[in-house]
Amino acid sequence: MLEVAEIFRRYGAAYRAQYQLLPSQARAMQEIEACRTAYFGGHLKQCDHCGRQVYAYHSCRNRHCPKCHGDQTERWLAQQQTRLLPCPYFLVTFTLPAELRPLAFANQKKVYDLLMRGAAAALQKLARDPGYLGAARGPGRAAYLDQSYALSPSCSYAGHRRRTLGRGKEWLATKHSAFLMPEGALSVIFRAKLCAALKKAGLLNQVPRPVWQKDWVVHCKAAGQGRQVLNYLARYIFRVAISNSRLERFENGQVTFRYRDNRSQQLHRVTLPAHKFIHRFLLHVLPRGCAKVRYYGLCSPSCKAQLEQARALLSAATTTIAAVDSTPHSLPSEPAMPPATTRCPHCHIGQLFEIRVLLPQRKVPP
Repeated sequence: MLEVAEIFRRYGAAYRAQYQLLPSQARAMQEIEACRTAYFGGHLKQCDHCGRQVYAYHSCRNRHCPKCHGDQTERWLAQQQTRLLPCPYFLVTFTLPAELRPLAFANQKKVYDLLMRGAAAALQKLARDPGYLGAARGPGRAAYLDQSYALSPSCSYAGHRRRTLGRGKEWLATKHSAFLMPEGALSVIFRAKLCAALKKAGLLNQVPRPVWQKDWVVHCKAAGQGRQVLNYLARYIFRVAISNSRLERFENGQVTFRYRDNRSQQLHRVTLPAHKFIHRFLLHVLPRGCAKVRYYGLCSPSCKAQLEQARALLSAATTTIAAVDSTPHSLPSEPAMPPATTRCPHCHIGQLFEIRVLLPQRKVPP
């Protein structure tokens, strides 16, 4: 199967000689090129039926590698399933206007951080408004940075609120399972929060003035119960720029790949020169140390006690969660990935057993 790594190996050196790369981009290219090669070492396995030997090299574990993000997704999904609450969830997406993308790319780590914080602060402010959610404490949110089409943090938002009754406490689900808060008000607050943050960071003078007069895009939709939301988010949180399965041809320095139009759901194909394909791929590489997934409110690691209290009180007040959780939802679904196997790829009968450890061969860069 055609892989991004093959394109990097054949045209990566020429691209690096022609263009100046950020350290994070150079590192991602190098590790993707060497992924599952002798550079990282591995194991030598032998079939107990036909006796054929198979080399199993280690993965690079770079978060931008198309061959490595599957394991990350499974680990994240298993961890988050233990933190679900029995209440409706909502998916909220904050999109950065196109005029701010050059500034974000030039100051990636700083602007990405402000973008995530601004989205969280906007949700917090409107959630505490008694006219909308009226939450006495910030509800749980898990936010992740999505660079697929525009710079935007998407937040999984638990629809619950806490109310103080005398000295006791009461946790309530949202009044309407299909509505959380108005998108228009949320976009205005988000725009103001980010404007103030950029001013404090000394970056406001680099932003075109008209961007503060236009409407910003914030989308909020009901996403069903917690397990449904996790299954949906797990496919996108650790998604890379493009998967190997979408690559169709690589001939004469031209890369052809397919994509699906979100509006029409029709498949389209694009053919690009290799250097343009590499350029587009590297635009999705995050700077080193930039946390793509962040947790706020009850989802924060420091709020484990409050999370358990909310779960207990919400479970006691709800008797139909199990039935509701099994109902169809509007989020798209994908077939589950087949389980990994150790069956011999040659005879398809025997099992593979490890016979030798292969040490990394890093004397020469890949």
